[in-house]
Amino acid sequence: MSDIKGTQDDQHPPKRSFWLRCRNYFITGIIVVAPITLTIYLVSLVINLIDEKVVPLIPLRYNPETYLPFAVPGIGVVIMVIVLTFIGWLTTGLVGRTVVRLGENLLDRMPIVRSIYSALKQIFETVFTQNSRAFRDVVLIPYPRQGCWAIGFATGTTKGEVQDAIQDEVVNVFLPTTPNPTSGYLLFLPKKDVIFLSMTVEQGIKLVISGGVVTPEIAKGAVKEPVPVRSGNSQAAD
Repeated sequence: MSDIKGTQDDQHPPKRSFWLRCRNYFITGIIVVAPITLTIYLVSLVINLIDEKVVPLIPLRYNPETYLPFAVPGIGVVIMVIVLTFIGWLTTGLVGRTVVRLGENLLDRMPIVRSIYSALKQIFETVFTQNSRAFRDVVLIPYPRQGCWAIGFATGTTKGEVQDAIQDEVVNVFLPTTPNPTSGYLLFLPKKDVIFLSMTVEQGIKLVISGGVVTPEIAKGAVKEPVPVRSGNSQAAD
């Protein structure tokens, strides 16, 4: 009889309690709703911030909100994109380049302003140039000591006085903090100690923000064990 009873229990396992099912449904709802809600909230913050700065500059006769009984979100974003595109088109011509050159010459005569402007200009040109490798390579570096590893982003090859003071070939690596990747540290590491990963920058940022919870899958054909990129003075394998 006991064997028959055990067999029946195996065929009909006890059902989960009502509260356990409700808990699982609640967690599933959070997983579905929270990312969508936060994304919409952050996007709306950016749009509203731009609208607050740009819309007041639009003349009333050209502002659609003057003729509509409701506010139209995103007008400032559209106007900003159009204006920036128009400015970019102007600066590609002879007159635009001349105006920009005169403005830069004026800024070069201001002691503090010229340092800020030149640094910001160099950063934007480096990041937005199509052939730039800045923030396009995710790397694995030994930090804060040998045996410990951290995710970073290679921002370029070290040049100038910093490279001249170091014997090995050095790479600029930005080490972001968790969960806020906008802050971090600038490290100069020997290229032979830097492991370049096959994951994208977006995947690397997700990994940093989530504290390792969101781990990117290895793409088909990608190298599962990344090989460190050696410095130029090392001999290539035959």
